[in-house]
Amino acid sequence: MSDVRWLSAEEQQVWRAFMTAVTKFTEHLDRQLQRDSGMPMAYYEILVALSESPGRALRMSELAEVCLSSRSRLSHAVARLEKEGWVERRACTVDRRGSFATLTDAGFAVLEQAAAGHVTAVREHLFDVLTPEQLRSLAEISRAVDAGLTSECAKAREELADF
Repeated sequence: MSDVRWLSAEEQQVWRAFMTAVTKFTEHLDRQLQRDSGMPMAYYEILVALSESPGRALRMSELAEVCLSSRSRLSHAVARLEKEGWVERRACTVDRRGSFATLTDAGFAVLEQAAAGHVTAVREHLFDVLTPEQLRSLAEISRAVDAGLTSECAKAREELADF
């Protein structure tokens, strides 16, 4: 334990402030989407990813990666979205082991309706409370944290895929 680099008092404050802000922000966005659109943020993110993909379709494995989700969690979410008629799943003709998720017209319409409220909440609680300088710093910080975690997260996804 002697080689642990414990957080200083200032680092503890920064860490806690960061975690509080991220948790409150994501909870607020999730509540807003649930209240206004009847879907959790995870489902919204799946619909967005599909809407931005060519042909509004992605292999399930690619969709899991884009959504930063495990394959099993994504499969469960897509099954729920299928029941709503927002997504269709079809087998891959080239590789029978894979399947594609495709955003339906109904799913795109639901996404269009949900987007306005979601973007308004993001704008009001992130962009409107920060100065342009703070936004540039946030972007730089976010990229640095993301870069520092990229290889660790990829390794974890590979380990999960082996199960």
